[in-house]
Amino acid sequence: MSAPRRTVEPHRAEADPVVSLLTDFGERDGFVGVIRAVILGICPRARLVDLTHEVRPQDVVGGALVLENAVEYFPPGTVHLAVVDPGVGGARRPIVIETERFLLVGPDNGLLSLAAERSPRRRVVHLDRSSWFRESGSRTFHGRDVFAPVAGHLAAGTPAAELGSEIEEYEHVVLPVPRSIDGAVEGQVIHVDRFGNLISNLRQEDLAAFRDSELSVSIAGVRIRGIVTHYAAVREGGTLALWNSWGRLEIAVRNGSAARHLRAHPGDRVEVRRASGS
Repeated sequence: MSAPRRTVEPHRAEADPVVSLLTDFGERDGFVGVIRAVILGICPRARLVDLTHEVRPQDVVGGALVLENAVEYFPPGTVHLAVVDPGVGGARRPIVIETERFLLVGPDNGLLSLAAERSPRRRVVHLDRSSWFRESGSRTFHGRDVFAPVAGHLAAGTPAAELGSEIEEYEHVVLPVPRSIDGAVEGQVIHVDRFGNLISNLRQEDLAAFRDSELSVSIAGVRIRGIVTHYAAVREGGTLALWNSWGRLEIAVRNGSAARHLRAHPGDRVEVRRASGS
């Protein structure tokens, strides 16, 4: 007889608590160091993991995609602090989303929404109790004054429900939905990574109708025959399509930038159909 499953409370992690950090702040101006200092001032035993601070400035969708594809690799109880916040100081709410596996802290602008779908939700809290914040006259650095203190208190064991008022809804990033047109499946580029790889909204299940067929992928007037398994499957400088580590169809140039080579951007159309003769 197998042992019963244990439920790990997000705010009761047994080891030293882990806090991940995702921002668009970069590393030059000291903003990240200040956030780390605030968290450690509240929870000195926290283990801080810099997921990335190189999200393109104000790119909420890009930050949401990176966070979504990272949360499953962290231990249960991790607090994920994410700040890509074009509306800082405005009407958007600061929130915590508590799931069965982790907690998400950040602005209510869709940044947390994709990651939140990776684990059953317990509650969403509007951070409306300023006694948990750092006192400051600034309204432009909520990463330091609101989100970092909250992340520190969560890591130290404070239940999310004590930090504010429970709410039912929060803002969601809505990714475009692939569609079938004239025997093809049409998607679009949703993200460009630092290598210039073009990441689409297409997943393998979107191409189920083409099972066992060789495919061709078209983008920006260029047609790529076949979907390969790795970048070295084509010659240097060659254009390729593959399923990337996020499980999405990616268009790349070996040892080059597909975005620059194809002059492609988020929103550009990606079409997949059976290759001629297959």
